[in-house]
Amino acid sequence: MPVPGYDPEDVDDTLESLLEDDEIEQHLSEAELEAYRNGEETLVDLLDGEEINRILERKDPSIDVPD
Repeated sequence: MPVPGYDPEDVDDTLESLLEDDEIEQHLSEAELEAYRNGEETLVDLLDGEEINRILERKDPSIDVPD
């Protein structure tokens, strides 16, 4: 799910840098994980806005990610 006002590739790169492999597995279903690992989907495509917001807040708690 794209986040308005943000470049999806930049957001995806940031999400990947903030999450360990086991954390990614916790956020995704088996089918989603397979699509992600095969390069068919990105984390931005697979995570909802609330999850993206929580993960991005790890980097900078002052980030204001729109709902």
